[in-house]
This record gives sequence, C-alpha cells and structure tokens, in this order.
Amino acid sequence: MENNSKTNPHKGGRHPKKDPAVHRYSISLTAEENARFLSLFELSGMTVMAHFITACIFQKGITTIKVDKASIEYYVRLTALFGQFRAVGVNYNQVVKILYRNFSEKKASAYLYKLEKQTAEFAFLSQKIIQLTVEFEEKHLVKKS
Repeated sequence: MENNSKTNPHKGGRHPKKDPAVHRYSISLTAEENARFLSLFELSGMTVMAHFITACIFQKGITTIKVDKASIEYYVRLTALFGQFRAVGVNYNQVVKILYRNFSEKKASAYLYKLEKQTAEFAFLSQKIIQLTVEFEEKHLVKKS
C-alpha cells in the first residue's frame, strides 16, 4: 500500500506550469487603432501577438526589424554576377591554354591580343560595378546608431 502513495497520480500529458497565466483582459480598438497596432506588430518581428502586447504594456524593449526587399534582391543578383565573374576567369585560363596548345605562336598571339582587349573592358565593367555597389550601400544601407 505504501508504493501506491508515492506514485504520480498524473498519468500523462503536459506538465503543469508553476505560474500559469490565467488572468485575461479584453480591449476594443477602432479600425484605425487596429491597423496601427497590426503594423507595429509586424514591424516588431514577433510571432506571438500576446508576447508583443505584454512587451508593450510593461515597456519591455521591442525590436523592430525592417527588411528592405530591394536590397536583398540587389545582393542576390550581385552574388550571382560574382559567380559568373569567377566562371569567366576559369574559362579565360582554359582559353589561353587551348590557344597555345592548338595554334601556332603567331596565331595564338593575335587571338590573345583580342582577348586582352575584352579583358580590359571586363575589368572596367567590374570596377564600375564595385563603384555602383559602394554608392548603393552609402545611399540605401545606412545603419542607424
């Protein structure tokens, strides 16, 4: 009989909380207030509305996260462009090897001269991209202190 008194009468399920939140309050908002509340909630980045309301009431720090989709799109495309630059560099090395292997010295030099012209244009273009990226970061990605 003593063993039965030591066993847990709770047979399963969730363990009870030590300090359950049982007090509930209800508020009414106008359409304008509700729109403002929802926009603040979305800016906070929180996923649970009850946590957001509690943070607002007790003046806890509310973090707002603003995601600039244009900046993200710009960096995605810039990353893809840099990948293509690397691929061009690999192809450049392969072309030079093939030129010297398959053509005479004179013919290979002529083709390399044309390739050098294209490479100079390519370098100018990459410098322009770097310049535009720096300008974009200065104008649109200014971090607020």
